[in-house]
Amino acid sequence: MFGRSKESWIVIGLGNPGAQYERTRHNIGAMVINQLAIQNNAKFSNHKSRADIAQFKLSGISVVAATLRCYMNESGGPTKGLTDYFKVKSDRLIVVHDELDIPFEAIRLKQGGGDNGHNGLKSITKIFGADYFRIRMGIGRPIGAQDPADFVLKPFSSQERGALEDFVSKGASAVEALITDGLDIAQTRFNS
Repeated sequence: MFGRSKESWIVIGLGNPGAQYERTRHNIGAMVINQLAIQNNAKFSNHKSRADIAQFKLSGISVVAATLRCYMNESGGPTKGLTDYFKVKSDRLIVVHDELDIPFEAIRLKQGGGDNGHNGLKSITKIFGADYFRIRMGIGRPIGAQDPADFVLKPFSSQERGALEDFVSKGASAVEALITDGLDIAQTRFNS
């Protein structure tokens, strides 16, 4: 069902492994991938690239959705392992990640750009260059003097948790739209 083809897409949801990070802001990318698998009735399996992958088709297009079994700053290696294995070029790579500079619940889709200090993006860009697609999931900035590095590793607030399920579902739908409709249409629909 799933070949190694340039027509396939790989979608990486950034996060840190382990139960202590599971529901933190930094792991929203992984949450989106889990929701994407649920929406497409796909089950995860271990892949030798240090990733858990779910494979499915969207409008006939093969998709490999992955969460990585490594820390954020090591994301490039497993991502490269997946793109090599499935023979997918960086113009068919989507990275879903948390974004401090966007308000909570806002989503921005784009291709290319800087890493804005995000260690996961930094690691991937070091290997692929910057021209891959990003789905930036807004988590907002900390209030007051809290260090952003501490903020991203904290769980969502009780108020945020009330909206989190819909936000994550919207992120998964943004991935689907980017793959099936292209960047311009997906941006019009989701960039709020």
